[in-house]
Amino acid sequence: MDVNEVGPIASAFALHAAGALADAEAAYRRILAADPRHAVALHYLGVLRHQLGDSQTAVSLIRQALDADGGSASRYNDLGNILVQVADSAGAAAAFRASIGFNRDDPNVWNNLGSVLRDQRDLAGAETALRAALRCNADFVAALNNLAELLMQTGREEESSLLTCRAFVLPPFDGKPQKMLGIAYYRLGRFAEAAECYRAWLRAEPDSAVARHYLAACSGQDVPARASDAFVTAVFDEMADGFDQKLVGALSYRGPQIIAGLLDGQVPASRALEVLDGGCGTGLCAPLLAPYAGRLVGVDLSPRMLAKAMQRNLYDELVEMELAAFLSSRKHSFDLIVMADTLIYFGDLAELFTAVAQALRAAGTFAFTVEVATESGQRPIDFNLSPSGRYGHSLRYLSDSLDAAGLALVRSDDVVLRSEFCRPTPGLGVLARSQRR
Repeated sequence: MDVNEVGPIASAFALHAAGALADAEAAYRRILAADPRHAVALHYLGVLRHQLGDSQTAVSLIRQALDADGGSASRYNDLGNILVQVADSAGAAAAFRASIGFNRDDPNVWNNLGSVLRDQRDLAGAETALRAALRCNADFVAALNNLAELLMQTGREEESSLLTCRAFVLPPFDGKPQKMLGIAYYRLGRFAEAAECYRAWLRAEPDSAVARHYLAACSGQDVPARASDAFVTAVFDEMADGFDQKLVGALSYRGPQIIAGLLDGQVPASRALEVLDGGCGTGLCAPLLAPYAGRLVGVDLSPRMLAKAMQRNLYDELVEMELAAFLSSRKHSFDLIVMADTLIYFGDLAELFTAVAQALRAAGTFAFTVEVATESGQRPIDFNLSPSGRYGHSLRYLSDSLDAAGLALVRSDDVVLRSEFCRPTPGLGVLARSQRR
């Protein structure tokens, strides 16, 4: 209430605040009968009429109040909010600007102005207003979300994702899963807070392989040599239904295209080879492998992913099994083994590469993608588990591991694997061959 008076106006407002609208209206009208230009009574009677659905009368009353005393920041803001609801966006914008003329430090009014200007397609003006709101209050959730939406609309996805995450980690927290809070903190580079979210998740679900894996990724403690089977199965079973749309659409995933580029000119497209799609998922690589395959086999840990792959009708065999174990059971069986976005769930590659070498026929080909390991300090690293929950590898480590397994590095290409939070994820596309003749 923008009044300091006592007496009738205070009593009328008390009735209004208590929800006794009929009694409050009668009290306001008694005041106006005695003083038709009582600005406060005019204003709050206008607010009350709006609450009752009579917004046109409300606008008229509040304009009379503004005429009576010259207005205030809150009065113009109330007028602007009502004009928004009656679809008078130009009038609303003028009201919000008038409010800002009285008080430039109210983030709510700047946010209101930004929202109206965005609806009017004045995107530059809207952005200016929303950024002003955040200068007034950097943690104003509504302005963060509105600016994030505007930035996404104008093609600035990376900053948009940052603002969305900033808003998400602010209270209230009710209904926000610890998993999603952890992801948002990870995007913000606040890894210790992300780890706390995963600890809370583990306290609630002590058997969650997903929470345990992400806790290791964000804390750097108890880091496994590879992601557990339970983690991989849980993650990909959950993602199966919308996997292709999210990975290829939202994340601009390029794994199949990278594999196709590696094979082009290096492997005969004879439709005569025994081909393995290792970690096949929903079968995104299958159409690109079909020209090479006389027989195409897919293996994956996720039964729901395999069900999607089966719908493509391109695989001769689909197997639900851990990859290294499967390879060990199929010695000298394949001319070509492909792993697109599979090794990001393996850290130490010694066992897997040995199994690949054993599963390949003489002079067989191995094509795969990896993320690039994040270097820290002066000491070179082999692989690391990033806070994303995925492993990265160094080219030196890949070359040494391939050689130790009896595989010769043929080529390695710097590539962009996907987009994460609208930022490119650097990786390597690698082609190797069996040295067995």
